[in-house]
Amino acid sequence: MSATLDGALCVTLPGLERSAVEARGFVRDVLGEGHPLLDDVRTCVNEAFTNAVEHTASGRGGLVSVRLAVTDGVLVAEVGDDGGGGARPRLRDGQMAEDGRGMRIIDALASDWGVRAQGGRCVVWMRFVQSSGGRRTCDRA
Repeated sequence: MSATLDGALCVTLPGLERSAVEARGFVRDVLGEGHPLLDDVRTCVNEAFTNAVEHTASGRGGLVSVRLAVTDGVLVAEVGDDGGGGARPRLRDGQMAEDGRGMRIIDALASDWGVRAQGGRCVVWMRFVQSSGGRRTCDRA
């Protein structure tokens, strides 16, 4: 597919670790190899996907969805899981911890991100803004 995304595209995958490969491939196929945000988006989707498999019902026989859309020139990636019993992804203290770095990676690469409930599911959304010079800009202070 081309680097221009018209409308939203979504894939739903089994909540298995090996499905993260398919999620990364989906991002690559949608954005295209030459897209300037490909590496950042693919890395963030991978982190959110693997968190969903590890920490929610998605990893216990459930599903994980990945959605990509462009709204007002901003690329939005969403990863939805089957719910974590009310727990929500968050930044953890301790940058040197052995786990919990996924959300820090997302925080560093995405222009903005957050979490919302969608029924019993949890959706991690990430926004990516590309400047006219081809470099990502960050709208957070």
